[in-house]
Amino acid sequence: MSTLKKVVLIDDDQVNNFVCESIIRNEKFADEVISFEWAEDALQYLQKQSDEDTSHFPELIFLDINMPGMDGWSFIDEYRKLPKQATSSCCLFMLSSAVDRKDILTAKSNDEVKEFFSKPLSPEILDIIREEYISG
Repeated sequence: MSTLKKVVLIDDDQVNNFVCESIIRNEKFADEVISFEWAEDALQYLQKQSDEDTSHFPELIFLDINMPGMDGWSFIDEYRKLPKQATSSCCLFMLSSAVDRKDILTAKSNDEVKEFFSKPLSPEILDIIREEYISG
């Protein structure tokens, strides 16, 4: 059995999403992985999940910072507006190739962001998340 029911990836890089999905599945980290290349689409999906039945809201989100259209910071601004009964049981992690110290510090100072991880996603990152953030 997997650690989580549902994980959402938000990254404009289709190849990165494919690699992340593969790692998450191979590590049996989640039963379902849903990828979005546009933060706006992910937000719309999350809004629908929070309106219908919060038990279907993802337990974990990996979010990139630098994306066309809505970037990671703008996504977080909108994510904050979702119902707390949905988001309170979801862990949001930044997963980015950004090496700008300001981005890392901003992520770490953000209440919604549990932690900042540098790409690529690895089994070791999933192990850290299992150990430190997911109660089992």
